[in-house]
Amino acid sequence: MNFLSNLTTNSRAWQLLAVTALALELSALFFQYGLGLEPCIMCIYQRVAIWSIFFAGIVGSFGCHFILTRILAYALWAVGAVWGLLIAIEHVDMQAAASSPMSFLYSCDFVPNFPSWAPIHQWLPMLFEASGDCGEIAWQFLGWSMPQWMIIVFGGFSLAFILVFLARLIDKKMF
Repeated sequence: MNFLSNLTTNSRAWQLLAVTALALELSALFFQYGLGLEPCIMCIYQRVAIWSIFFAGIVGSFGCHFILTRILAYALWAVGAVWGLLIAIEHVDMQAAASSPMSFLYSCDFVPNFPSWAPIHQWLPMLFEASGDCGEIAWQFLGWSMPQWMIIVFGGFSLAFILVFLARLIDKKMF
């Protein structure tokens, strides 16, 4: 328990979080530009969640010895992991419904619903512009689609966050 608690005060642990998220983002770009798989709106939202985890790692790496920056890093990590998990689950539901007679109930937009003060799909269209169909399964590995794999990825990030955060609370007698 002490080991998990002390991870958050170690910049290497936060750097590992950032590198892992960056590797996933680079993989997504390879799938898009290398293999020609067009990202849908749900894919773009999952990318934003991965970027949140990446920035959590960066913030935590530079500010792991200060409580306020660690809290910010925790928040970015938790929001990215949990929101990404929810989006991935919804994406899998959309893909499952795409082949059913009720497919009209599930549709995805073509323009991301980002705040007007942060239209990142216009600022960085190479990263955040959606052009694919949410219901299409264009890639599978071991019989699972990309959103199904992302459930595992975001589930892992969520579980790691919960374990590390609870260990920190318990170790510091704040729980």
